[in-house]
Amino acid sequence: MARRASDIGMEPESVAPRLPGTVPDAPPPSLAKLAWVFMLIGMQSFGGGLSAWMRHEAVQRRGWMSEKQFASGMALCQIAPGPNSVNLSVFIGTTLRGRAGALAALLGMLVVPVVVVLTMGGLFARVQGVAAVNSAMVGLGAGAIGMNLSMGVRMTKANVRGVVPAAVAAVTAIGIGVVGLPLLPTLLLMLPLSVLLAGRRR
Repeated sequence: MARRASDIGMEPESVAPRLPGTVPDAPPPSLAKLAWVFMLIGMQSFGGGLSAWMRHEAVQRRGWMSEKQFASGMALCQIAPGPNSVNLSVFIGTTLRGRAGALAALLGMLVVPVVVVLTMGGLFARVQGVAAVNSAMVGLGAGAIGMNLSMGVRMTKANVRGVVPAAVAAVTAIGIGVVGLPLLPTLLLMLPLSVLLAGRRR
């Protein structure tokens, strides 16, 4: 009688290895799938909209991560050196498939956009004086800002619960976005305070 794979300590070939932190009902994608999805994200997004597209794909559409996992990764990427989109792609890839996943997500997101940006940069240098081109760039910037605001509102609804977390988020946003306080000193002050208040609530 044939023995099952679990009886001899082996996993079926159709089951991908699951790393800690993935959603139980959503098996982690293959490396090729991960690279393909991030390539599509890099090709379809622009400016600051990358993070919003990553959340849409990883959380809403494919269920690879939970809302809280993504929010935790986003917070970590915000305080880590480097562009948020690059940091976030590495975080998602690492969470889903380890170091190989991080490399697949990063390469998938960067290879095609780098080629496109270099090509478009050369073309833009020739037509940047055209009024219609400048108007189009303003529109693209507005679209990216709108996507970021939409992502911020949705993440706030899903993760910021209670008066104290809402107050911390509001003070940080107003201090940096409205008053114009320096980013790093504000974060160095608010992050320990936020962790301390969260610990006391628990």
